[in-house]
Amino acid sequence: MKRIFDLALAVLLVLLLLLPLALLAVAVGFTSPGPILYWSDRVGRDNTLFKMPKFRSMDSRTPAVASHLLINPEVYLTPIGSFLRKSSLDELPQLWNIFKGEMSFVGPRPALFNQYDLIELRTHYGVHTLLPGLTGWAQINGRDELPIPQKVALDREYLKKRSLLFDVKIIILTVLKVIKRDNVAH
Repeated sequence: MKRIFDLALAVLLVLLLLLPLALLAVAVGFTSPGPILYWSDRVGRDNTLFKMPKFRSMDSRTPAVASHLLINPEVYLTPIGSFLRKSSLDELPQLWNIFKGEMSFVGPRPALFNQYDLIELRTHYGVHTLLPGLTGWAQINGRDELPIPQKVALDREYLKKRSLLFDVKIIILTVLKVIKRDNVAH
């Protein structure tokens, strides 16, 4: 049922957002040199690696680490990077991963390939068995500001409570958080 929900919502969003997605792609291309999409190696279900796209919001020479680990992440932002990140519009290309079945709308956010502490904790608690999500319970309860143990605790809570109704609640809360721009570090 979750897969059908994901596919139906992804199709609807692509149809509704086709023009805005095209405009964002043009804006990224015109405001900074480099590719429009940034593809990062992420950890998926059962710790398998997959490529996850985002609209590029940072300079193409930015180190491949979680942005909260950068000493001064603002210096790497493109002219529209801050807007893309704070509005979460940079995440929209991940609809591709949802179509491919590598991600769901709701689940733990996929770790970077080199976030070993996060991967290890998720594996220890069984969270690695979940399909990663475009949003998740940890995302709406702290997003960029959560320490890893707290993030994994929220991922574990999602693992125990997951249901279609809970997913719908998380999606609605995500939309509200994005509109209010809550818990976005940069």
